[in-house]
Amino acid sequence: MFESILNNISHLTPFWIYVTLFFFSFIENVFPPSPSDLVILIGGTLVSTGVIHFIPTLLLATIGSVLGFMTLFYFGSTVDKKLVHSGKYKYIPVDAIEKVEQWFKKYGYWIILGNRFLPGTRSVISFFAGMSRLNVKRTIIFATISSFVWNAIILYLGFLFGHNVDVVDKYLSTYSNIVIGITIFITLILVIRYFLRKKKVQSENLK
Repeated sequence: MFESILNNISHLTPFWIYVTLFFFSFIENVFPPSPSDLVILIGGTLVSTGVIHFIPTLLLATIGSVLGFMTLFYFGSTVDKKLVHSGKYKYIPVDAIEKVEQWFKKYGYWIILGNRFLPGTRSVISFFAGMSRLNVKRTIIFATISSFVWNAIILYLGFLFGHNVDVVDKYLSTYSNIVIGITIFITLILVIRYFLRKKKVQSENLK
């Protein structure tokens, strides 16, 4: 996969390489299966060969990431909270949504700051940040810092390892799988805890 993407991108002109890096950075936040980190990693490889330059690559990748984040943030902010909280949708537990919103209002900006380091959850974070009505300016600032630092690390690794970057990609994939696994595990615990509490409350009300 790495060699295929590298060959396809390396045959482009610098302008279209920059456009491709921007596109993948943006689309990854909206459609998570997109291999944006791998593409940015390849961008670092192309920086090492002098085909493109580090600063514009970093800036474009960061802008793309932030715009993608804010796109889902916007969609989250347009959710009709009154409708969700009305309880009309039985498959959406109202109290669980309220807890998530409270949690985001308390820790949301710190979560946004670390969101680029949490693969598999980036879209969820941006959507719930919008749904929780976090401050737009502060959200942009924290999302920009997170994207800038993460993209700088990925680009530097691509620059450092050059054509051996497939090794870095394997480590990144392992890191992503571990983070996703931990996230799923924590989510399952919270879901089980929620239903156990709900069942306990119901049983107490029947007494």
